[in-house]
Amino acid sequence: MRRPLVAGNWKMHGSRAENGALLEGLLSKVDTAKTDVLVCVPFVYLAEIAYQLRGKPIKVGAQSLCAEAQGAFTGEVSAAMLKDVGCEYVLVGHSERRSLYNEDDALVARKYMAAQSQGLIPVLCVGETLAQRDANQCFAVVETQLAAVIKAAGIASFANAVIAYEPVWAIGTGRTATPDQAQEVHAFIRQVLAKYDATLANAVRVLYGGSVKGANAAELFAMKDIDGGLVGGASLKADEFLKICAAAG
Repeated sequence: MRRPLVAGNWKMHGSRAENGALLEGLLSKVDTAKTDVLVCVPFVYLAEIAYQLRGKPIKVGAQSLCAEAQGAFTGEVSAAMLKDVGCEYVLVGHSERRSLYNEDDALVARKYMAAQSQGLIPVLCVGETLAQRDANQCFAVVETQLAAVIKAAGIASFANAVIAYEPVWAIGTGRTATPDQAQEVHAFIRQVLAKYDATLANAVRVLYGGSVKGANAAELFAMKDIDGGLVGGASLKADEFLKICAAAG
């Protein structure tokens, strides 16, 4: 039985005061007996939040990292630095990184490997855009994104990774992915991995990242191949995020 994971991606939001209040609200009620809970926060707050959550049930992750280990890369943050301040996870290939910062499949694969080289667990994000969905290219896009990582890092690397399916077309477009549509792609992701290792394909956690909310979380998480969520805006509201976490358990 795969243990669910709910990951909150705070994106570029928050302040020290807001973060403190949010964490206080989460820690007062969060139940991690059956579900892992993760918050992925902006770089500038990572060390402080990791310290605040030391010994607490909520895990800490970063939103991105540099593919290089060290050197003259002004403004970048390495996997070793993230590990040093207390991170356990890091998002890799998030749809916004792919679309806004032109991160291609090759770079995403390098970042994935950089994360694992320091013992971080990469949350590999895959998914198709609205145009790709309308052109019936969903499966081809997702398989290409997965294949780039498998070719570079090997299928065995997924024993220490998480996958998050982000239907970009269902984020901020007014269109919503149904639980059945989400399940279809999650099952396909396992089929792609099973071509290389069926046991691992069944064991890896695959999260859904398409506008998860308290109102739709239970229905989504009831799907056979959905193991939790990658949550955006809803993770910034303690009560709403707690509802999602409860639905996963």
